[in-house]
Amino acid sequence: MRQLVFVYFLCCSLLSCTTATEENTTDPVNWSKRIADTPLVDSLESGGTYLSVYSQIYSMTELRTHNLTVTVSMRNTNKLDTVYLNKAEFYNTKGSLIRTYFDSPIFLTPMETLHIVIDATDNSGGTGANFIFEWSVKPNTREPLFEAIMISTLGQQGLSFSTQGQRIY
Repeated sequence: MRQLVFVYFLCCSLLSCTTATEENTTDPVNWSKRIADTPLVDSLESGGTYLSVYSQIYSMTELRTHNLTVTVSMRNTNKLDTVYLNKAEFYNTKGSLIRTYFDSPIFLTPMETLHIVIDATDNSGGTGANFIFEWSVKPNTREPLFEAIMISTLGQQGLSFSTQGQRIY
C-alpha cells in the first residue's frame, strides 16, 4: 500500500511540473518586413529624436533597484503621409550602445504605431537608458511622436510613468 501511495504522489508531482517558457521579446517585430520599398529621395526632411527610458529605478537607496518593463511607442500622427524611421538605437546609462533595432529605413503608414518592448528581465539599460531615433518625413509633414511607458507590478505594488521624446537635430 505504501508503494502505491508513493507511486501516486510521484506521478502527481511529475504531471504537475510544467516547463518554464522563456519570454524574450527583445525584437518581436519583424523589422525586415517593414523596410521601405522605395528609396528615400533627397526631398525628405530628416531629424532625430532623443527618448529617455528606465529599465530600472532606484528604491529607498541607490543600492536597491526595481526592474521595469519598457514600452516604446513610435507614432505617425499624420492622416495622409507615411513617416520613415531610419534607425533606432538603444543605449545604457553609461552611454554604450546596447542594440540597434533597425538600421535600414522602415515605414509607418498614416496613423500607425509600432512598439519596442524591453522586458523587465532585461536590465541592460539601467537607470538612465535612452534611445536615439533618426527619421525622415515629406516637407510640411508632422514629425513622428516617440513616447515610453515604464511599468512594474509586483504583489500589490504598481509603478508606472511615461516620457516623451525631444527633437535633437
